[in-house]
Amino acid sequence: MGPQSTPDLSTQASSPSLSTVAIVGLGTMGTGIAEVLTRAGREVIGIDTDEAAARRAVSALEAATARAVQRERLTERERQDALARFRTFTDLQAAADADLVIEVVPEDYELKRQVFAELDAVVRPDTILATGTNALSVTRLAADSQRPERVLGVHFFNPAPAMKLVEVVSSVLTAPTAIAAVTELARDLGKDPIAVGDRPGFVADGLLFGYLNQAAAMYESKYATREDIDAAMRLGCGLPMGPLALLDLIGVDTARTVLEAMYAESQDRLHAPAPILGQLAQAGLTGRKAGRGFYTYDAPGWGHLPAVAGGATVVPDAESPAAVDELAGGRPVSGVGVAGSGTMASGIAEVFAKAGYKVVLAARSLEKAEKAKARIAKSLGRSVDKGRMTAEARDAALAAITPAGSLDAFADVDLAVEAVAEDLAVKQELFTTLDKVCKPGAVLATTTSSLPVVACARATSRPQDVIGMHFFNPAPAMKLVEVVRTVLTADDVHATVRAVCAKVRKHPVDCGDRAGFIVNALLFPYLNNAIKMVEEHYATLDDIDAAMKLGGGYPMGPFELLDVVGLDVSLAIEKVLHAEFRDPGLAPAPLLEHLVAAGCLGRKTGRGFREYAARR
Repeated sequence: MGPQSTPDLSTQASSPSLSTVAIVGLGTMGTGIAEVLTRAGREVIGIDTDEAAARRAVSALEAATARAVQRERLTERERQDALARFRTFTDLQAAADADLVIEVVPEDYELKRQVFAELDAVVRPDTILATGTNALSVTRLAADSQRPERVLGVHFFNPAPAMKLVEVVSSVLTAPTAIAAVTELARDLGKDPIAVGDRPGFVADGLLFGYLNQAAAMYESKYATREDIDAAMRLGCGLPMGPLALLDLIGVDTARTVLEAMYAESQDRLHAPAPILGQLAQAGLTGRKAGRGFYTYDAPGWGHLPAVAGGATVVPDAESPAAVDELAGGRPVSGVGVAGSGTMASGIAEVFAKAGYKVVLAARSLEKAEKAKARIAKSLGRSVDKGRMTAEARDAALAAITPAGSLDAFADVDLAVEAVAEDLAVKQELFTTLDKVCKPGAVLATTTSSLPVVACARATSRPQDVIGMHFFNPAPAMKLVEVVRTVLTADDVHATVRAVCAKVRKHPVDCGDRAGFIVNALLFPYLNNAIKMVEEHYATLDDIDAAMKLGGGYPMGPFELLDVVGLDVSLAIEKVLHAEFRDPGLAPAPLLEHLVAAGCLGRKTGRGFREYAARR
């Protein structure tokens, strides 16, 4: 549907310059777009039937440009010129001289259709009409217009002055010259436009809202608390906001509208709005704008993304976790055993040693264990070189690590952590051995990211002592640990691991023993859906990666991340999720399976979704 990459601008010579732009709807988004346009030298006609909204838009523009002057991003003369270019009206007749009209009225099809019908009778024949929708059909709006070839979508992201992405949306009816003109305008505004076809959510929201929906369903099922879900995705994936906080920012009602539109087209159960979204919306608990949604806020209001500016303040409510003493109720731990010799095992051993624990690092041979300790020495050396630790602290941490060639060396440890291959049979055999060599009362932990913890526990005679302790790679840098209780895990074992996490300065989040835990259960369906977009020729790898980095604040695009994680690892996790939840929408994308079968596993093989320089 529609163009798949940035359009050919060879027709620009015949495209309008779009020097005068009308904005219909002066809410948060409309006001933000007006600011971008006026500061870029465009004449802006702001139209809103609510005079108070128009006054707020003028005040917001005055305040925003004053801040820009204070930060020396504008001169006072430039500010005055920008303010002079913004005029407000309450009647659509004011759009008569506009080269481009962008409507950003509420997400209601009948309201938008009425706006377009009135504009048809007002604007010039060559004027481009753009909708700011991210959920409704651009094609349907175009078909109902008298000039379907001049209708398209232009989707800015909130807050518009700060966010770089603009999705330029064409229907099958849109003229290439209109797309070229709006794309050129977006570039002139300092934005990064990507061209996409007409389907609900387009690229960024099409991927984002499925993820948000699954997070809402996870919270609704009481699998994890709202705080733990949000912390897991911020700390485990480097996202600027957790999904439930983001739903509150977007508006729970808005999110539900987008998901309904997506589900109507895809019939994918992952897009069927979680019931909690409807319940909150019907109760008027629509998020920040109402002062309450998944969280409770000090006052109603939109706020902004934390990466851009301070937002509304969350205040305690009935669901807020009570303050607890993380060190109370657990078993004493002074000695830790780490089983494995790979990157994860050595990283975990480093974390414990730096926190003052005595560490036994056991591998299949003493030579492998000593190589793992040498890797730790290099890592600690880099920390000293960067001024993150002293040479004395490095030496103390290294002295605390004893390499061993057998698990027999775990006889006296209080906590044993395995970080061996992600193979259930291998882990079960290891836990059978730990059961024999570890002293009574020792806590036995697995770092699995996808296998059932209880299956490891049942390989021992003490399943109550077994728990999941999922570190993220690289363990020394990543703050998150998913603490995974089985139905058999003892309370004091759970308390012990929470206390250990606090001592090693990691952030623990609690979850139950099911596939993917929190992070992978939310992350990998999103990655899988990105692959499906490419399979369907809806957008390119580059456009999808750009959309999620620029529009969603993701540190990496989905295809960059897949190639780093490894396509084989990603496929294995997708298969585990599909087997556990039996949801057709979780079935691994065929393209992922084909690439793995071809040996294209990502950066580690030099080719995955992209090609990389050969590794030396």
